[in-house]
Amino acid sequence: MKVAAFPAPDRRGALRLLGAGALAAGLPLGLGACGFATPPKPVKGGRLRVATPASSTADTIDPARQTVVTDYCRCHMFYDGLTRLDAHSRAEPALAEAIDSSDARIWTVKLRPGVRFHDGKPLTADDVVYSIRRHKDPAIGSKAAAFAGQFADVRAMGSDAVRITLTGPNADLPVILGLPQFQIVRAGTTDFATANGTGAFRCVEFQPGVRSVAARNEDYWRGPVHLGEVELFSIADDSARVNALLSGDVDLINSVNPRISRHIRKAGFGVLETKTGGYTDLVIRLDRAPGNNPDFVAGMKLLMDRPAMRDAVFRGYATIANDQPIPPTNPYFATDLPQRAFDPERAAYHFRKAGMAGATIPLVSSTAAEKSDDLGVVMQQAARRAGITLDLRRAPADGYWTNSWMKVPMGFGNVNPRPTADIIFTQFFSSDGPWNESAWHDARFDRLLLEARGSTDEGVRRAIYGEMQHRIHDGSGVGIPLFLSLLDAHSPKVKGLRPMPSGGLMGYDFASHVWLDEKA
Repeated sequence: MKVAAFPAPDRRGALRLLGAGALAAGLPLGLGACGFATPPKPVKGGRLRVATPASSTADTIDPARQTVVTDYCRCHMFYDGLTRLDAHSRAEPALAEAIDSSDARIWTVKLRPGVRFHDGKPLTADDVVYSIRRHKDPAIGSKAAAFAGQFADVRAMGSDAVRITLTGPNADLPVILGLPQFQIVRAGTTDFATANGTGAFRCVEFQPGVRSVAARNEDYWRGPVHLGEVELFSIADDSARVNALLSGDVDLINSVNPRISRHIRKAGFGVLETKTGGYTDLVIRLDRAPGNNPDFVAGMKLLMDRPAMRDAVFRGYATIANDQPIPPTNPYFATDLPQRAFDPERAAYHFRKAGMAGATIPLVSSTAAEKSDDLGVVMQQAARRAGITLDLRRAPADGYWTNSWMKVPMGFGNVNPRPTADIIFTQFFSSDGPWNESAWHDARFDRLLLEARGSTDEGVRRAIYGEMQHRIHDGSGVGIPLFLSLLDAHSPKVKGLRPMPSGGLMGYDFASHVWLDEKA
């Protein structure tokens, strides 16, 4: 699954966000979404080899089911959404030429003309209706089902327009439609052994848990991209992944260990830092022992030595967090929430109160969750001072998100950045959220989520989101020690790579922007 602010869009502006002519006209490739003009003289062609740390037989090219970085990267190559997010996490036009609403509840989506799927069929309103409606089908297993629940009705208005009626007003809809899971597939698609999208690359090969190969779509509606092919696969071991880069076996890697970033630079390779609101979090399930004891949960959160984690584990490439998911750079950040301090003595008090003094507790980590192995060691050392033993159990990266995450009583998650407070609250903290990691249920939080979503008063929203952060901090089973910078490393011949707040590897959309300069 995987720092810049995630500024909330102006809610009055959101209603006309995609209606203005300048935006509806579209943007040339290399402008807008990455926020930078394309550097001069890009080179066309070449095969880019990319290695990520996690892959498994659960890999997918069904946009609705995307979960981890490898899924996001592949689907960004093969598909487009109605909108996409720019360098400030704001929505800009993609397959939608314009999106308009007068009340933030009933929206009209005007489709861009001249767009074709990889099989040659033209994009129509029926494709959009099908793609959105399938999120509501439990059999699909959509990771955006929590958002699809807001869609009261989705219907075609002719061949080139769609009307979306929400259950209640939500001025963030254009941003939501820019989430990867809402990328558009052809109407009637049920087989995702290969991909048939409108994206910049065609799917040549897809072997879950092995690799994928993508070839440039010469008929891409934005115009052909620079790269000829992209090969994407996984190298789970951090050292092996870096060695593959340094030896020239791969051109681009993500999830670089901060400890070796200086070594990579000294070897003449590039290291790209992307400041994000993403995080690696401690996940304590509240629906089973020992997490069903509030004192145990309170004690574990007090074992987080955040400055030590930032400096020793991330070498300063992180920002102190406070057990809630909104970073300090976000305009809705709760400035009145006291910072939770590292306090092993107080933690010992809570463990005694929970009847767990001297207990040995399993804690599951994996290289699949960014630096969770190292974070686990820091917490293990702190636990000794608090009178308990943490039995650190390292799970393999392969299959971690399927077999361990949200299944073990206590482990680690890794959350990629989200563009709005509503999105991350909906996906990870609402009672019916698909990734409600700690199985936390708070009826008032759920009511506040709906209230904030429907409000157009920024003062009201700020107050509501502030209370929601307090409730997560005090009640959930999630401990968030830091907001992380993401580090990608690349060969000097890889050009055009830029940071994007939506995630590493240019918000997973690197393939549409970079090129290879063999002379570098």
